[in-house]
Amino acid sequence: MRKYVLLSLFLLTVGATSVFAQKDLTGREYYNANIMAAELNKMVKDANADIEKKKAEGIAKMEKEKGRKLNQQELAKIEEGIKKGHEMMNSVKKGIKTAITITFKSATELVMKCDMKVDDEVMKAAGISWIKRKAMKAAIAIMPATKGKYVVKGNTVYVDEGGGERDTLFLSNDGKQLYGVMDKKKFILNRTK
Repeated sequence: MRKYVLLSLFLLTVGATSVFAQKDLTGREYYNANIMAAELNKMVKDANADIEKKKAEGIAKMEKEKGRKLNQQELAKIEEGIKKGHEMMNSVKKGIKTAITITFKSATELVMKCDMKVDDEVMKAAGISWIKRKAMKAAIAIMPATKGKYVVKGNTVYVDEGGGERDTLFLSNDGKQLYGVMDKKKFILNRTK
């Protein structure tokens, strides 16, 4: 009996050690072509639903003010405005992309590269002036890759970018995905190397 207890303790100790041992992520690369895609899709869906709700409210209000049902021309004008709203939301969804690549350079160092693209027409439609659009594009173009140190504990990756900044990322059990949170929104990077 004592032999089985000792064997069980040994196996438990070996198992616990392997779970809490640092994983070497050297050479791994994780990527997502647009971490904002899911959020933008949700935003567009919500905005489109809101537009439809406001349409019904607007038609009811106009009919009350006029004291009659709206005619075909009036309804067509409203539909045209709604169509433009839907088109604008879809162009925003297609016009903003933020790609992220995280490359683990060594057992303790990583590089995170953020590649942001914002379509000029989207910014123009949002009412951003020409000079601000140019300034934003220039700032985005020179965004450097961020280097940092990291430590792995279990499936949690603690990243220290220096200056007191610390991020927490999470590895999937199979190591094929890396999860994080940006602006309270979860993003997923898929392993490419």
